[in-house]
Amino acid sequence: MTKQLPITIDDVRKASKLLEGQVVNTPFRKSVTLSEITGANVWIKFENQQFTASFKERGALNKLMRLSDEEKQRGVIAASAGNHAQGVAYHGRRLGIPVTIAMPVTTPFNKVEHTRAFGARVLLEGHTFDEAKSFAQDVQEREGLVWIHPFDDVDIIAGQGTAALEMFAEQDDIDTLIVPIGGGGLIAGMATVAKALNPDIKVVGVQASMYSGMHNALNGHAQPPGGASIAEGIAVKEPGAITKIIVEQLVDEIVLVEEEHLERAITLYADVEKTIAEGAGAASLAALLAHPAQFSGRKVGIILCGGNIDTRLLASVLTRALVRDNRMTSVRIIGDDRPGLLAYVSKVIGDAGANILEVAHNRIALDVPAKGAEFDILIETRDRQHTQDVIDALVKAGYPPRTN
Repeated sequence: MTKQLPITIDDVRKASKLLEGQVVNTPFRKSVTLSEITGANVWIKFENQQFTASFKERGALNKLMRLSDEEKQRGVIAASAGNHAQGVAYHGRRLGIPVTIAMPVTTPFNKVEHTRAFGARVLLEGHTFDEAKSFAQDVQEREGLVWIHPFDDVDIIAGQGTAALEMFAEQDDIDTLIVPIGGGGLIAGMATVAKALNPDIKVVGVQASMYSGMHNALNGHAQPPGGASIAEGIAVKEPGAITKIIVEQLVDEIVLVEEEHLERAITLYADVEKTIAEGAGAASLAALLAHPAQFSGRKVGIILCGGNIDTRLLASVLTRALVRDNRMTSVRIIGDDRPGLLAYVSKVIGDAGANILEVAHNRIALDVPAKGAEFDILIETRDRQHTQDVIDALVKAGYPPRTN
């Protein structure tokens, strides 16, 4: 039995008018290269180009602007792993509203610092969003603050849906929409718009396999959430009550992606689109990579919903991609301990066109002969075949390597 939905496209249109000129109408462009890679006609909404690098500004501002003068004076509090926090803090400062944010202690350092830089009082508590949320609600009751929910609020949902209005204003023939799901605010708003404009459109949600709360809730699964997902922005254990109603009626399917697909999506955004995506922000593309047959030949709208990734983590993801593609490989060589051996091996590698990044020299390992030496050499190559060419050259030179 169909229930009356908590919001309609008219609510989203009202939010759009309220937000006009105060958030960025971000680019919505076709990616020729990603279309070739995935087999779909891929169009990307670059929400990482918002001032706080996330779509969360939309819902936060819509909610803040609808508060009464008395509520604005009391101040607001929110719980967030980062992007909702920055949206509330940034626009709260613009509107002169005191802001308190509770964040998990595991929140990336850059998100914490950016939130503080926007003038918010930041309270670090708990290891997950849900623990931070529980703490924030205690503070809210104790101090009489106004609660700004990150996703389970009709004003938040309507604000997030404005991203879809912009997408369909530019490309009204999108036949598939892929949207990340944490608590469900973004997909609830975007699905409301999509289904109102085109009832036949396919709306697909995507969750990290470690945090599949909405998927579990709608499919009767009881897989316990948890783990150190790179997509911490959608690492939510329980979906919202309001968002669940909307997703249940308007979303056609929810797919799960593994960490490898999220990492690959981040890498492709950097390598192909020359743009930065955080784990949650790359989830839509990860779904295309994980389930290409499902979207082949379709005109797919995806949303790069956030770009606030810690730079150290980004460096690690990009380096791991080189290792995964065999463009960076560690080879171990055991040889006789004589002057010039390392120079000779280095020449073989250099003549094969590879670059040596690191060398570790070990003479005391017990699995190495007493008159021998062991070298761990990290090399950089063009691709998998080039790596094999280097290995073949070392074998021919009499120093067959072991790869790590």
